[in-house]
Amino acid sequence: MEFPSEADIESSAERIFDLITDFDGYSRWLTTSSNYRGTHEVSANPVTLGTTYREPGPFGVRNGKVTEFERPTRIVFHQPMTMKFGGGVIDVTVTYTLTPGATATRVRRVVSVGLPWQLKPFRAVVLPPFRTESARTMAALKAYADQHPA
Repeated sequence: MEFPSEADIESSAERIFDLITDFDGYSRWLTTSSNYRGTHEVSANPVTLGTTYREPGPFGVRNGKVTEFERPTRIVFHQPMTMKFGGGVIDVTVTYTLTPGATATRVRRVVSVGLPWQLKPFRAVVLPPFRTESARTMAALKAYADQHPA
């Protein structure tokens, strides 16, 4: 299942890419939520190809790694989520594609989610938080970058 979101952001691709890759700076633009409680144990900041990190959540832990890094147009985070209580591993990949334009940068964020067999009967409960969190993240990135373009 894929959850895409797009926005035209009034900032340069370089500036937006820098916001996405500065995990220490996320607190400036992305508040925590019931599903996102922050990023921890980051091996390098700003992130680069191969950077690893952990994101604990209410139902499990995402153990992430940057698997593609093409500044300032593309970054991919592979963050399989090991579920609590033997729920298996949800395969999560977050891809950002930035396309510079004349006055704005088109940012496309796609969250790809693969459920383990144990959770497939519960997809109607498990998947909506991924859609909600992806949209919330994109809206927060746009709001911050539009207000702080440089």
